[in-house]
Amino acid sequence: MAPLSPAQVTEALRKVDSGTGGLDVVTRGWVKGLAIKDGHVTFTLEVPARLGRELEPVRAAAEAAVRALPGVAAVTAVLTAEAEKPPAQPARRERMELPTVAHIVAVASGKGGVGKSTTAANLAVAFARQGLKVAIFDADVYGPSVPRLFGLSGQKPKSDGGKVYPLEAHGVKVMSIGFMIAEDNPIVWRGPMVMGALEQMLRDVAWGDIDVMVVDMPPGTGDTQLTMSQRVPLAGAVIVSTPQDIALLDARKGLNMFRKVEVPILGLIENMSYYLCPNCGHRDEIFAHGGAQRAAAEMGVPFLGEIPLELKIRMTSDAGTPIVASEPESAHARSFMNIASRLWETLSAGKRRAPTISMGGAPRSDQGR
Repeated sequence: MAPLSPAQVTEALRKVDSGTGGLDVVTRGWVKGLAIKDGHVTFTLEVPARLGRELEPVRAAAEAAVRALPGVAAVTAVLTAEAEKPPAQPARRERMELPTVAHIVAVASGKGGVGKSTTAANLAVAFARQGLKVAIFDADVYGPSVPRLFGLSGQKPKSDGGKVYPLEAHGVKVMSIGFMIAEDNPIVWRGPMVMGALEQMLRDVAWGDIDVMVVDMPPGTGDTQLTMSQRVPLAGAVIVSTPQDIALLDARKGLNMFRKVEVPILGLIENMSYYLCPNCGHRDEIFAHGGAQRAAAEMGVPFLGEIPLELKIRMTSDAGTPIVASEPESAHARSFMNIASRLWETLSAGKRRAPTISMGGAPRSDQGR
């Protein structure tokens, strides 16, 4: 059998009525980001903002039409709505409501390569090992690494047609756009499309009762970070940095971004803080040391702790068994456990809880927020 082609998928979508005057979704120009990998088909329907709430049946029909093609293993269609004319003045954004999630913690960094995702994964497992109900949400759409970190690559969550049920590993409920696409398949979406997908995943997932949701944020201080900060009821943010001056400069930028949108800073973590030789015990501060602690003191935020540069942390992460899960009694695991304990003490003292929501599948646009 010849491999599935984009032309075949497009032709199937030409038979899907847009619900707007007899034209199909392809003719309307709504089909974006079509990608095919090993029979897995992904695409978005970028619809007018004024129609977004009404077109969930069209998204479902588009998925069904593609699923009927020979050679299709799975289909993921994301419905996203972009405002046709953005407002001249920034509109007040309505926060999403996640009633069953008590505390949402963003784990962020000013730049990539500092171990943010590895830190987020180990903190999530550390919370779970303390007896809490925990979820991790991968908001890094362009570089989703959470499925690999939890040993869930290639798996896909189940759906009952209305809600999606997160996967689970190491006592943590897990959701990522990485479950919807092939691991080496790039996502080429604009900012509004990314936010439409993230909001749809957050709203449509049956999380159940969750004490702490860890959000693995993308690196930097761009549109996704800003919108997530404004739209998601964050209890606070944790900033991850390495000790170098250049990394700390970016960490300060990230910290100040959260302050500007009035998200509490729960603390700063210094990752790759030092290297301890496993043979002789010699300690080497490869990237300098203590910079994050000094920065935290200067900026008036808690310093949560140091995580060493350690081969086992990298190896267990690549294997899908974070070190807190695979070697819970190790010194490195205890570092994460201690940080998680401090964070939970702060969160539980604040008693901050998300407001009530009714679950729905339709996307929202930025218009009128």
